[in-house]
Amino acid sequence: MSKKLCSRTECLYHDVVELILERAPATSLMRFKAVSKQWKSTIESPLFQERQYKHRQQSGDPDVLMVPVLVYGDGLTVPKDVEQISEIECLRTLVVGSSSSLQIPTPWDNTYYFVAESCCDGLVCLYFPDRSGFVVNPTTRWHRVLPLSSFNQLIIDTGKTIFFELGFGKDKFTGRYKAVWLYNSSELSLEDGTATTCEVFDFTTNAWRYVTPSAPYRIFSRDPAYVDGSLYWFTVDCPETQVISLDLHTEAFQVIPVTPFANAKPDKFNMCNLDDRLCVSSMNWPNQDIWSFNSESKTWAKIYSLDLDQTFIKFDFQVQCPVVPLALLDGDKKNKKKKKLLYFSRQDSRTLVVHDPQTKTYDAAFTADSIGFPVCYFQSLFSIK
Repeated sequence: MSKKLCSRTECLYHDVVELILERAPATSLMRFKAVSKQWKSTIESPLFQERQYKHRQQSGDPDVLMVPVLVYGDGLTVPKDVEQISEIECLRTLVVGSSSSLQIPTPWDNTYYFVAESCCDGLVCLYFPDRSGFVVNPTTRWHRVLPLSSFNQLIIDTGKTIFFELGFGKDKFTGRYKAVWLYNSSELSLEDGTATTCEVFDFTTNAWRYVTPSAPYRIFSRDPAYVDGSLYWFTVDCPETQVISLDLHTEAFQVIPVTPFANAKPDKFNMCNLDDRLCVSSMNWPNQDIWSFNSESKTWAKIYSLDLDQTFIKFDFQVQCPVVPLALLDGDKKNKKKKKLLYFSRQDSRTLVVHDPQTKTYDAAFTADSIGFPVCYFQSLFSIK
């Protein structure tokens, strides 16, 4: 009887240990796997990793991954002559509120990449039009190489400098991760009678494939955002700017026709995921308004308005393009204060700024010679098998 009681006690004890471990940082859990085979098995369990990730999302602010860009001129210009390249910085991660960043070893050398605007489950997708990309977990250093898509091969074969941004997310029903190239057919001389061409990479099958029918309108090349199982783009060449979405489960496109920023030019917009809501920034100097989309009521609500004049004066930001929102930082939940907004400027790429809507102040969260292309993520243990 005592043996059975002992067994139950040990079982209960490990249940309690699991609850404690779920609240530990992912970096600590990587070390804890060495404690015992039982701890290692628990920490590597997909269910445990999901619970740990949810705790991380609920308990604090995200970290910032700073993806390197070429240090040349304005910091973001890609020179045509490779001899003009002065330096390629390293991949770095930053805890919000810290004054220093941590270098992350990478599986590539002296190569720069762009980064998908939205991360998914702590995983970040790096890509370039004429190269294979990577999906990386900045916390565990796990990575997986993406094979070349037809789009990549077309860019290589034609030598064209056409640029579209890669979308990355997951089917929220099956949990299958997917990468998506959506590009305007005419810009690559594809005589197939379609406005766009859509290629999807399914990590489960490890293969790219075409999706038909594709999006019904040509799209603006920048800023696809991943939110709650769907990817979103802006349309171009329409009487009014619209938003189209691709459901990563059904792989069907839909149009969101009514937008409060319909009459502005697409280059005065950007799109992002803030607190798991689709948000769109609309620049109208001297302000930049940020709108949040309610997917149930199909309505938009203005949640922030940035004073670009203040940003320009205080941080010497160039603001020909809209600044890029990155994350909402926890406000005072007890007093129900509105969350602070973290953002940066593509054109300067030197300062992360925090805007407090209560005090209407703007402060530098982090400054360096270059912060590259920053993207926010929560630490996780996830990888893609």
